[in-house]
Amino acid sequence: MVMPAPPDPSLGRTAAPTGLAAWLPGLEVLRRCTPASLARDVLAGLVLTAMLVPAGMGYAQAVGLPPIHGLYASIAPLVAYALFGPSRILVLGPDSALAALIAASVLPLAAGDAGRMAGLAATLAILSGLLCIAAGWARFGFITDLMSKPVRFGYLNGIALTMLVGQLPALFGFPVHGHSLAEEALAFAEGLAAGAMQPVALAIGVGCLAVIVACRRWAPRVPGVLIAVVGATVAVSLLEPAARSGLTLVGPLPQGLPGLHVPAVSLADIQALLPGAVAVALVSFADMSVLSRAYALRSRQEVDQDRELVALGIANVTSGLFQGFSVSSSASRTPVAEAAGARSQLTGVVGACGIAGLLIAGPGLVAHLPVAALGAVVIAASAALVEVRSLLRLYRLRPGEFAQSIVCFLGVALLGVMPGIFIAVTLALLGFIWRAWRPYDAVLGRIDGVKGYHDISRHPEARRIPGLVLFRWDAPLFFANAAVFHEHVLRAVGAAPTPTKWVVVAAEPVTDVDMTAADALLELDQRLHAAGVELCFAEMKGPVKDRLKRYGLFTQLGQDNFFPTLGQAVDRYLETHPVDWTDWEDRQPHAG
Repeated sequence: MVMPAPPDPSLGRTAAPTGLAAWLPGLEVLRRCTPASLARDVLAGLVLTAMLVPAGMGYAQAVGLPPIHGLYASIAPLVAYALFGPSRILVLGPDSALAALIAASVLPLAAGDAGRMAGLAATLAILSGLLCIAAGWARFGFITDLMSKPVRFGYLNGIALTMLVGQLPALFGFPVHGHSLAEEALAFAEGLAAGAMQPVALAIGVGCLAVIVACRRWAPRVPGVLIAVVGATVAVSLLEPAARSGLTLVGPLPQGLPGLHVPAVSLADIQALLPGAVAVALVSFADMSVLSRAYALRSRQEVDQDRELVALGIANVTSGLFQGFSVSSSASRTPVAEAAGARSQLTGVVGACGIAGLLIAGPGLVAHLPVAALGAVVIAASAALVEVRSLLRLYRLRPGEFAQSIVCFLGVALLGVMPGIFIAVTLALLGFIWRAWRPYDAVLGRIDGVKGYHDISRHPEARRIPGLVLFRWDAPLFFANAAVFHEHVLRAVGAAPTPTKWVVVAAEPVTDVDMTAADALLELDQRLHAAGVELCFAEMKGPVKDRLKRYGLFTQLGQDNFFPTLGQAVDRYLETHPVDWTDWEDRQPHAG
């Protein structure tokens, strides 16, 4: 990957745009355009075009579509995002993270019909785009938080394996058919055993792969993908007709630009595509959110994630209406554009115009491009998705999250992209619920020479005030853990070394109390009161107190039983309950 250029020191943090400029920032870019910045954007756009063409065709092949649709999916979204996108520099287009997901959504419905496949892929793009637009208008930009890092790691590793296995037949020069990773792997092995491999195709594919990997490793500023694709095309054109007779070539592309086309699909098709559209929208915006935030931070700008979501939706709808498929931001092509001098989204417009020029003036230039070279492009992109170090770090630090990532990886690889994602997200949510259901709690005591009150299980030397239980609960109180809270408070009272007179709940970590928990608090207060124990609270947040007041519980528990700090609660207890301090060396009631 090309490393991004350093931040421009001349760029200060800008205020968020308002009015029409907020929803059409491209107009503001045109208004502020200068000859110098235009020249930089044009040059960067020409460089970007060289990356967009092979990448678009390669990802179209990975989806299962003719390469021309990858170019269609590169033109319209770039122009749409240039008008509506809030990020200063962000390149949209076909992406490896979506290719397997799109294929999994449309291939089972297409039944081998290429025309129907294109229509279904376009419909999927429109549906995912409409979902993004609706979510952005509803200010649901936070929904990408469901895609935790362990889930993303597992998803990307599963996608990488799926795409790699899917492109191996293209690299070896023969087709296979399969609806799952296992079927494709088995068909590939059977093809190798039957001698279906094409030596020329394999040599070209491996050569292209070697060039791409070498440039990525030792010369990241050199466009390895372009060199590999152009080199493969030239090499094939120089071969004797007999030598290239067994090669599968891209062939000449249809001349001209894509026209506006509404896919002809049925309501049943739309219903079948809807789960895939949800997954595409979630994954594409998760990727885009990370990239746009990174570039906004570097360029000292503020990016509204809800407007970003709307812009992504418009780009996808536009792609579908112009015979493309679902798109997202590119973590490989965006740095290329910036390193080439891009300063605005005009770079993307120039890139789109470059592709359009190719389709109008030179569609035959890729006639001798071997499909094996495109397979190498996709395999190289798949390898770049693999996360190993991050997984090892998870294994060392968070074994539970490592297990979530592995489950997502296995789900994507064995069950399919969508089931794998949904299983992993469900596991992540269940893990969160489990942690909230069984949160950490502690009984607190004093440590000589240390200010405040501390967990006696972690500090056995801590001393407890006779007759007083200081209990901390590290979670919101809600229906799932209300009974656990009730039980643990009573357990702390029963385990106290002296008869308990007061229980003070250190409530600063409690950020919410729902109705079920409020009833449990009242029941606990009544049970403790019957045993001669007073229930008090310290450091409770104002919004939580407001809820208790609305429930009528603030008065029932007693306004005097709520203290601003734990120290004040201890002071009040010592004022009203004389304590024998013979077991305290310093005989100090609190740390002040």
